[in-house]
Amino acid sequence: MKKSFILIVITILCSCKEAPKSLQLGTYRATLKVNDTLDLPFNFEVITDTSLKRFNADETILVEDITYNNDSVIIKMPVFEGYIKAKVSKNILNGSFIKESLNRIVPFKAEFNKKNRFEVVDKTPQFNVSGNWETVFSQGIEGDEYAAKGIFKQTDDFVTGTFRTTTGDYRYLQGVMDGNLLKLSAFDGSHVFLFVATVKDSTMQGTFYSGNHFKEPFVAKRNATFELPDENQLTFLKEGYDHIYFTFPDANGKMVSLNDDNFKNKVVVIQIMGTWCPNCLDESKFFSEYYKNNKDKGVEFVALAFEYVKTPETAFKNISRLKEHIGINYPVLLAQYGGTNKKLAQEKLPMLNHVLSYPTSIIIDKTGKVRKIHTGFNGPATGEKYIEFKNEFDSFINVLLNE
Repeated sequence: MKKSFILIVITILCSCKEAPKSLQLGTYRATLKVNDTLDLPFNFEVITDTSLKRFNADETILVEDITYNNDSVIIKMPVFEGYIKAKVSKNILNGSFIKESLNRIVPFKAEFNKKNRFEVVDKTPQFNVSGNWETVFSQGIEGDEYAAKGIFKQTDDFVTGTFRTTTGDYRYLQGVMDGNLLKLSAFDGSHVFLFVATVKDSTMQGTFYSGNHFKEPFVAKRNATFELPDENQLTFLKEGYDHIYFTFPDANGKMVSLNDDNFKNKVVVIQIMGTWCPNCLDESKFFSEYYKNNKDKGVEFVALAFEYVKTPETAFKNISRLKEHIGINYPVLLAQYGGTNKKLAQEKLPMLNHVLSYPTSIIIDKTGKVRKIHTGFNGPATGEKYIEFKNEFDSFINVLLNE
Protein backbone atom coordinates (compact mmCIF):
# COMPACT_ATOMS: atom_id res chain seq x y z
CA MET A 1 0.00 0.00 0.00
CA LYS A 2 2.81 2.37 0.95
CA LYS A 3 4.68 1.59 -2.29
CA SER A 4 1.53 2.28 -4.33
CA PHE A 5 1.08 5.66 -2.64
CA ILE A 6 4.69 6.62 -3.37
CA LEU A 7 4.28 5.62 -7.02
CA ILE A 8 1.11 7.72 -7.31
CA VAL A 9 2.87 10.78 -5.82
CA ILE A 10 5.85 10.37 -8.14
CA THR A 11 3.54 10.03 -11.13
CA ILE A 12 1.68 13.22 -10.20
CA LEU A 13 4.89 15.18 -9.65
CA CYS A 14 6.39 14.01 -12.93
CA SER A 15 3.26 14.83 -14.87
CA CYS A 16 3.02 18.38 -13.54
CA LYS A 17 4.43 20.97 -15.90
CA GLU A 18 5.98 24.18 -14.69
CA ALA A 19 3.30 26.87 -14.25
CA PRO A 20 3.40 29.62 -16.88
CA LYS A 21 5.30 32.73 -15.80
CA SER A 22 3.58 36.00 -16.68
CA LEU A 23 5.32 39.26 -17.51
CA GLN A 24 5.57 41.71 -14.66
CA LEU A 25 3.52 44.85 -15.13
CA GLY A 26 5.64 47.93 -15.75
CA THR A 27 8.42 49.31 -17.93
CA TYR A 28 11.14 47.29 -19.66
CA ARG A 29 14.27 48.25 -21.57
CA ALA A 30 14.73 45.83 -24.46
CA THR A 31 17.65 45.28 -26.80
CA LEU A 32 18.00 43.56 -30.16
CA LYS A 33 21.56 42.47 -30.93
CA VAL A 34 22.82 44.08 -34.15
CA ASN A 35 26.31 42.58 -33.91
CA ASP A 36 28.80 41.39 -31.30
CA THR A 37 29.31 44.90 -29.91
CA LEU A 38 26.12 46.83 -30.76
CA ASP A 39 22.61 46.57 -29.35
CA LEU A 40 19.50 48.34 -30.61
CA PRO A 41 17.47 49.50 -27.60
CA PHE A 42 13.76 50.23 -27.29
CA ASN A 43 11.21 50.48 -24.50
CA PHE A 44 7.89 48.87 -23.76
CA GLU A 45 5.40 48.87 -20.93
CA VAL A 46 3.45 45.77 -19.93
CA ILE A 47 -0.08 46.92 -19.02
CA THR A 48 -1.71 43.49 -18.54
CA ASP A 49 -0.31 39.97 -18.75
CA THR A 50 -1.55 39.78 -22.35
CA SER A 51 -0.90 43.32 -23.64
CA LEU A 52 1.85 45.91 -23.79
CA LYS A 53 2.70 49.27 -25.34
CA ARG A 54 5.83 49.71 -27.46
CA PHE A 55 7.34 53.18 -27.84
CA ASN A 56 9.25 55.02 -30.59
CA ALA A 57 9.39 58.79 -29.98
CA ASP A 58 5.78 60.03 -30.47
CA GLU A 59 4.57 56.62 -31.65
CA THR A 60 2.85 54.20 -29.27
CA ILE A 61 2.09 50.72 -30.62
CA LEU A 62 -0.40 48.55 -28.74
CA VAL A 63 0.40 44.83 -28.75
CA GLU A 64 -2.46 42.57 -27.65
CA ASP A 65 -1.34 39.11 -28.76
CA ILE A 66 0.77 37.73 -25.89
CA THR A 67 0.69 34.05 -24.99
CA TYR A 68 2.64 31.83 -22.60
CA ASN A 69 4.08 28.34 -22.85
CA ASN A 70 5.57 27.10 -19.59
CA ASP A 71 8.50 29.46 -18.88
CA SER A 72 8.35 31.25 -22.24
CA VAL A 73 6.36 34.18 -23.64
CA ILE A 74 5.42 34.75 -27.29
CA ILE A 75 4.74 38.37 -28.28
CA LYS A 76 3.21 38.69 -31.75
CA MET A 77 3.45 42.01 -33.53
CA PRO A 78 0.25 43.66 -34.77
CA VAL A 79 -0.07 43.54 -38.59
CA PHE A 80 3.47 42.25 -39.25
CA GLU A 81 4.50 38.57 -39.13
CA GLY A 82 7.45 39.02 -36.74
CA TYR A 83 7.25 37.84 -33.16
CA ILE A 84 9.37 37.73 -30.01
CA LYS A 85 9.85 34.43 -28.20
CA ALA A 86 11.66 34.68 -24.88
CA LYS A 87 12.23 32.81 -21.66
CA VAL A 88 10.74 34.60 -18.66
CA SER A 89 12.68 34.88 -15.42
CA LYS A 90 12.04 37.26 -12.54
CA ASN A 91 13.35 40.48 -14.07
CA ILE A 92 14.86 39.34 -17.38
CA LEU A 93 13.58 38.14 -20.75
CA ASN A 94 15.98 36.28 -23.03
CA GLY A 95 15.08 35.10 -26.52
CA SER A 96 14.79 36.18 -30.16
CA PHE A 97 12.85 38.37 -32.57
CA ILE A 98 11.87 36.06 -35.43
CA LYS A 99 10.64 36.62 -39.01
CA GLU A 100 10.10 33.11 -40.30
CA SER A 101 9.38 33.87 -43.95
CA LEU A 102 12.72 35.67 -44.29
CA ASN A 103 14.65 33.22 -42.06
CA ARG A 104 15.77 36.09 -39.82
CA ILE A 105 16.49 35.73 -36.12
CA VAL A 106 17.75 38.61 -33.97
CA PRO A 107 18.78 37.94 -30.34
CA PHE A 108 16.49 39.75 -27.87
CA LYS A 109 16.83 40.69 -24.22
CA ALA A 110 14.69 42.83 -21.90
CA GLU A 111 15.20 44.03 -18.33
CA PHE A 112 12.33 44.99 -16.04
CA ASN A 113 12.13 48.43 -14.42
CA LYS A 114 14.74 50.07 -16.66
CA LYS A 115 13.57 53.20 -18.46
CA ASN A 116 16.55 54.70 -20.29
CA ARG A 117 16.55 53.75 -23.97
CA PHE A 118 20.27 54.38 -24.52
CA GLU A 119 22.97 54.17 -21.87
CA VAL A 120 24.62 57.61 -21.98
CA VAL A 121 28.32 57.80 -21.11
CA ASP A 122 28.89 61.53 -21.65
CA LYS A 123 25.81 63.34 -20.33
CA THR A 124 26.99 66.70 -21.72
CA PRO A 125 26.20 66.72 -25.46
CA GLN A 126 28.89 68.44 -27.51
CA PHE A 127 26.47 69.43 -30.30
CA ASN A 128 22.80 70.08 -30.96
CA VAL A 129 21.62 68.33 -34.15
CA SER A 130 18.25 70.07 -34.42
CA GLY A 131 17.42 71.05 -37.99
CA ASN A 132 17.78 69.67 -41.51
CA TRP A 133 20.66 67.52 -42.73
CA GLU A 134 21.52 66.76 -46.35
CA THR A 135 22.38 63.06 -46.23
CA VAL A 136 23.89 60.47 -48.56
CA PHE A 137 23.73 56.75 -47.81
CA SER A 138 26.32 54.39 -49.34
CA GLN A 139 28.16 57.32 -50.89
CA GLY A 140 30.24 56.33 -53.90
CA ILE A 141 28.91 52.77 -54.04
CA GLU A 142 27.53 52.28 -57.53
CA GLY A 143 23.91 51.21 -57.56
CA ASP A 144 23.52 51.64 -53.80
CA GLU A 145 24.01 55.39 -53.25
CA TYR A 146 20.87 57.39 -52.45
CA ALA A 147 19.99 60.77 -50.99
CA ALA A 148 18.05 61.47 -47.82
CA LYS A 149 17.02 64.38 -45.64
CA GLY A 150 17.60 64.13 -41.90
CA ILE A 151 15.05 66.01 -39.77
CA PHE A 152 15.91 66.17 -36.05
CA LYS A 153 14.85 67.87 -32.83
CA GLN A 154 17.10 67.87 -29.76
CA THR A 155 16.34 68.92 -26.18
CA ASP A 156 19.34 68.53 -23.85
CA ASP A 157 20.66 65.09 -24.87
CA PHE A 158 17.27 63.75 -26.09
CA VAL A 159 16.85 63.47 -29.89
CA THR A 160 13.89 62.55 -32.09
CA GLY A 161 13.36 62.72 -35.85
CA THR A 162 13.70 60.69 -39.02
CA PHE A 163 15.39 60.40 -42.39
CA ARG A 164 13.24 61.09 -45.45
CA THR A 165 14.22 59.41 -48.72
CA THR A 166 12.71 59.36 -52.20
CA THR A 167 11.03 56.06 -51.34
CA GLY A 168 9.68 56.89 -47.90
CA ASP A 169 10.84 57.80 -44.42
CA TYR A 170 12.59 55.80 -41.70
CA ARG A 171 9.64 56.47 -39.41
CA TYR A 172 9.91 57.42 -35.73
CA LEU A 173 13.53 57.50 -34.56
CA GLN A 174 14.42 58.17 -30.93
CA GLY A 175 17.78 58.49 -29.25
CA VAL A 176 20.44 60.65 -27.66
CA MET A 177 23.51 62.76 -28.20
CA ASP A 178 26.17 61.00 -26.14
CA GLY A 179 29.03 63.50 -26.19
CA ASN A 180 29.68 63.76 -29.93
CA LEU A 181 27.88 60.50 -30.79
CA LEU A 182 24.38 60.52 -32.22
CA LYS A 183 22.47 57.31 -31.44
CA LEU A 184 18.98 56.68 -32.84
CA SER A 185 16.82 53.56 -32.93
CA ALA A 186 13.38 52.31 -33.93
CA PHE A 187 11.59 48.99 -33.59
CA ASP A 188 8.10 48.98 -35.08
CA GLY A 189 7.47 45.26 -35.31
CA SER A 190 8.99 44.99 -38.78
CA HIS A 191 11.96 47.32 -39.01
CA VAL A 192 14.91 46.96 -36.65
CA PHE A 193 16.76 50.25 -37.22
CA LEU A 194 19.88 51.64 -35.54
CA PHE A 195 21.82 54.75 -36.58
CA VAL A 196 25.14 55.65 -34.96
CA ALA A 197 27.10 58.72 -36.11
CA THR A 198 30.01 60.91 -35.03
CA VAL A 199 28.97 64.57 -35.15
CA LYS A 200 31.30 67.49 -35.88
CA ASP A 201 29.17 70.65 -35.62
CA SER A 202 27.97 70.89 -39.24
CA THR A 203 28.74 67.35 -40.42
CA MET A 204 28.19 63.79 -39.30
CA GLN A 205 29.46 60.40 -40.42
CA GLY A 206 27.99 57.11 -39.34
CA THR A 207 26.49 53.71 -40.03
CA PHE A 208 22.92 52.56 -40.48
CA TYR A 209 22.09 49.03 -39.29
CA SER A 210 18.95 47.16 -40.29
CA GLY A 211 18.71 44.22 -37.91
CA ASN A 212 21.74 41.95 -37.93
CA HIS A 213 21.61 41.30 -41.69
CA PHE A 214 22.40 44.69 -43.27
CA LYS A 215 24.45 47.83 -42.71
CA GLU A 216 25.56 50.81 -44.80
CA PRO A 217 27.53 54.02 -44.22
CA PHE A 218 26.08 57.52 -44.38
CA VAL A 219 27.37 61.08 -44.33
CA ALA A 220 25.42 64.27 -43.70
CA LYS A 221 25.87 68.02 -43.52
CA ARG A 222 23.65 70.78 -42.21
CA ASN A 223 21.60 72.33 -45.00
CA ALA A 224 18.46 74.24 -44.07
CA THR A 225 17.33 74.58 -47.69
CA PHE A 226 17.98 71.03 -48.94
CA GLU A 227 15.04 69.26 -50.56
CA LEU A 228 14.66 65.83 -52.12
CA PRO A 229 13.40 65.39 -55.69
CA ASP A 230 9.66 65.89 -56.24
CA GLU A 231 7.87 62.65 -55.27
CA ASN A 232 5.33 63.26 -58.04
CA GLN A 233 7.97 63.18 -60.80
CA LEU A 234 9.91 59.99 -60.00
CA THR A 235 7.50 57.35 -61.37
CA PHE A 236 5.59 57.89 -64.60
CA LEU A 237 3.84 56.13 -67.48
CA LYS A 238 5.91 54.99 -70.42
CA GLU A 239 5.41 56.77 -73.72
CA GLY A 240 2.23 55.65 -75.41
CA TYR A 241 0.30 54.94 -72.20
CA ASP A 242 -2.18 57.13 -70.35
CA HIS A 243 -4.08 54.36 -68.50
CA ILE A 244 -3.30 51.64 -65.94
CA TYR A 245 -4.41 48.07 -66.62
CA PHE A 246 -4.42 45.13 -64.21
CA THR A 247 -6.41 42.08 -63.20
CA PHE A 248 -5.61 40.51 -59.82
CA PRO A 249 -7.53 38.26 -57.39
CA ASP A 250 -9.14 39.22 -54.11
CA ALA A 251 -9.36 36.91 -51.09
CA ASN A 252 -12.43 35.17 -52.54
CA GLY A 253 -10.68 34.37 -55.81
CA LYS A 254 -12.62 36.98 -57.74
CA MET A 255 -10.55 38.66 -60.46
CA VAL A 256 -10.76 42.43 -60.09
CA SER A 257 -9.89 45.10 -62.67
CA LEU A 258 -10.52 48.79 -63.22
CA ASN A 259 -13.21 47.81 -65.73
CA ASP A 260 -15.45 46.67 -62.86
CA ASP A 261 -18.62 48.72 -62.33
CA ASN A 262 -17.65 50.07 -58.89
CA PHE A 263 -14.68 51.93 -60.44
CA LYS A 264 -16.48 53.38 -63.45
CA ASN A 265 -16.89 57.17 -63.50
CA LYS A 266 -15.03 57.38 -60.20
CA VAL A 267 -11.79 59.00 -59.11
CA VAL A 268 -9.63 56.00 -58.20
CA VAL A 269 -6.52 55.78 -56.03
CA ILE A 270 -4.39 52.70 -56.73
CA GLN A 271 -2.04 51.78 -53.89
CA ILE A 272 1.06 49.66 -54.64
CA MET A 273 1.99 48.22 -51.25
CA GLY A 274 2.87 45.24 -49.07
CA THR A 275 1.58 44.09 -45.69
CA TRP A 276 5.21 43.77 -44.53
CA CYS A 277 5.98 47.46 -45.17
CA PRO A 278 5.70 50.02 -42.30
CA ASN A 279 5.55 52.98 -44.71
CA CYS A 280 2.67 51.18 -46.44
CA LEU A 281 1.02 50.76 -43.04
CA ASP A 282 1.23 54.51 -42.44
CA GLU A 283 -0.22 55.18 -45.89
CA SER A 284 -2.95 52.56 -45.43
CA LYS A 285 -4.05 54.20 -42.18
CA PHE A 286 -4.37 57.55 -43.95
CA PHE A 287 -6.10 56.10 -47.02
CA SER A 288 -8.50 54.03 -44.91
CA GLU A 289 -9.59 57.05 -42.90
CA TYR A 290 -9.84 59.21 -46.02
CA TYR A 291 -11.96 56.62 -47.81
CA LYS A 292 -14.29 56.28 -44.85
CA ASN A 293 -14.89 60.05 -44.82
CA ASN A 294 -15.09 60.60 -48.60
CA LYS A 295 -16.36 57.45 -50.35
CA ASP A 296 -19.81 58.96 -50.85
CA LYS A 297 -18.25 61.73 -52.96
CA GLY A 298 -17.28 59.37 -55.80
CA VAL A 299 -13.75 58.29 -54.89
CA GLU A 300 -12.60 54.66 -54.73
CA PHE A 301 -9.40 52.99 -53.54
CA VAL A 302 -7.84 49.67 -54.50
CA ALA A 303 -4.58 48.23 -53.16
CA LEU A 304 -2.22 45.90 -55.02
CA ALA A 305 -0.26 43.81 -52.52
CA PHE A 306 3.24 42.52 -53.34
CA GLU A 307 4.10 39.92 -50.70
CA TYR A 308 7.32 38.07 -49.87
CA VAL A 309 5.58 35.07 -48.24
CA LYS A 310 5.75 31.85 -50.24
CA THR A 311 2.08 30.94 -50.70
CA PRO A 312 -1.06 32.87 -51.70
CA GLU A 313 -2.84 31.44 -48.65
CA THR A 314 -0.31 33.04 -46.30
CA ALA A 315 -0.37 36.26 -48.31
CA PHE A 316 -4.15 36.57 -48.03
CA LYS A 317 -3.93 35.73 -44.33
CA ASN A 318 -1.58 38.69 -43.88
CA ILE A 319 -3.82 40.89 -46.01
CA SER A 320 -6.83 39.96 -43.89
CA ARG A 321 -4.87 40.72 -40.72
CA LEU A 322 -3.91 44.17 -42.04
CA LYS A 323 -7.46 44.99 -43.15
CA GLU A 324 -8.91 43.95 -39.81
CA HIS A 325 -6.29 45.81 -37.76
CA ILE A 326 -6.72 49.12 -39.58
CA GLY A 327 -10.32 48.79 -40.71
CA ILE A 328 -9.63 48.88 -44.47
CA ASN A 329 -12.89 48.76 -46.41
CA TYR A 330 -11.49 49.00 -49.92
CA PRO A 331 -10.29 45.91 -51.85
CA VAL A 332 -6.72 44.66 -51.35
CA LEU A 333 -5.72 42.40 -54.24
CA LEU A 334 -2.80 39.98 -54.39
CA ALA A 335 -0.52 41.14 -57.20
CA GLN A 336 2.51 39.00 -56.33
CA TYR A 337 3.72 36.51 -53.72
CA GLY A 338 7.04 34.77 -53.15
CA GLY A 339 9.09 37.96 -53.37
CA THR A 340 8.97 41.75 -53.52
CA ASN A 341 11.56 42.31 -56.25
CA LYS A 342 10.70 45.67 -57.80
CA LYS A 343 11.73 44.62 -61.30
CA LEU A 344 9.28 41.73 -61.13
CA ALA A 345 6.67 44.09 -59.74
CA GLN A 346 7.18 46.41 -62.69
CA GLU A 347 6.54 43.45 -65.02
CA LYS A 348 3.07 43.16 -63.47
CA LEU A 349 2.50 46.83 -64.31
CA PRO A 350 4.48 47.22 -67.55
CA MET A 351 3.04 50.66 -68.33
CA LEU A 352 5.14 52.15 -65.49
CA ASN A 353 8.75 53.22 -66.07
CA HIS A 354 9.59 51.35 -62.84
CA VAL A 355 8.29 50.46 -59.41
CA LEU A 356 10.71 52.51 -57.32
CA SER A 357 9.05 52.24 -53.95
CA TYR A 358 6.59 50.44 -51.74
CA PRO A 359 4.30 52.30 -51.37
CA THR A 360 3.48 54.11 -54.60
CA SER A 361 0.07 55.66 -55.26
CA ILE A 362 -1.50 56.22 -58.69
CA ILE A 363 -4.44 58.60 -59.00
CA ILE A 364 -6.74 58.30 -62.00
CA ASP A 365 -9.63 60.56 -63.01
CA LYS A 366 -13.23 59.66 -63.84
CA THR A 367 -12.28 58.77 -67.41
CA GLY A 368 -9.58 56.32 -66.24
CA LYS A 369 -6.68 58.57 -67.22
CA VAL A 370 -3.65 58.66 -64.94
CA ARG A 371 -3.30 62.15 -63.46
CA LYS A 372 -0.63 61.72 -60.78
CA ILE A 373 1.82 59.09 -59.50
CA HIS A 374 3.28 59.67 -56.04
CA THR A 375 6.39 57.66 -55.09
CA GLY A 376 6.88 56.71 -51.44
CA PHE A 377 4.99 58.15 -48.50
CA ASN A 378 5.79 60.94 -46.06
CA GLY A 379 4.40 59.48 -42.85
CA PRO A 380 3.49 61.17 -39.56
CA ALA A 381 7.12 60.98 -38.37
CA THR A 382 7.99 63.63 -40.99
CA GLY A 383 5.87 66.25 -39.22
CA GLU A 384 5.17 69.24 -41.48
CA LYS A 385 5.82 67.20 -44.64
CA TYR A 386 3.07 64.76 -43.63
CA ILE A 387 0.61 67.61 -43.09
CA GLU A 388 1.62 69.13 -46.42
CA PHE A 389 1.04 65.79 -48.18
CA LYS A 390 -2.42 65.33 -46.65
CA ASN A 391 -3.53 68.80 -47.69
CA GLU A 392 -2.13 68.37 -51.21
CA PHE A 393 -3.80 64.96 -51.58
CA ASP A 394 -7.20 66.23 -50.46
CA SER A 395 -7.01 69.28 -52.74
CA PHE A 396 -6.05 67.21 -55.79
CA ILE A 397 -8.81 64.62 -55.23
CA ASN A 398 -11.38 67.43 -54.91
CA VAL A 399 -10.20 68.96 -58.19
CA LEU A 400 -10.74 65.62 -59.96
CA LEU A 401 -14.11 65.08 -58.31
CA ASN A 402 -15.31 68.47 -59.53
CA GLU A 403 -14.30 67.87 -63.16
